[in-house]
Amino acid sequence: MEGYHRELGHCLFRILFPVPANRLGYQEGINGFQLKMIQEVITLTVFCFFAVLYLKESLRWNYLIAFGLLLGAVYFMFKK
Repeated sequence: MEGYHRELGHCLFRILFPVPANRLGYQEGINGFQLKMIQEVITLTVFCFFAVLYLKESLRWNYLIAFGLLLGAVYFMFKK
């Protein structure tokens, strides 16, 4: 039963803490689409490090180009 409570606490932590951060970003003039794009870039960056360092996967050139295109999308999303 102890593992269940730990898992429940972890889920509650993951649900509650991003909400204030998103609200703060939303109030600062960043719209919902921009917040989602920032979230995806951060998630993919962290996963990239995890895949290379922990899973021992190679970082191929086409992954880097795809990531560069995603960064280009972020640029155009924030362009006025």
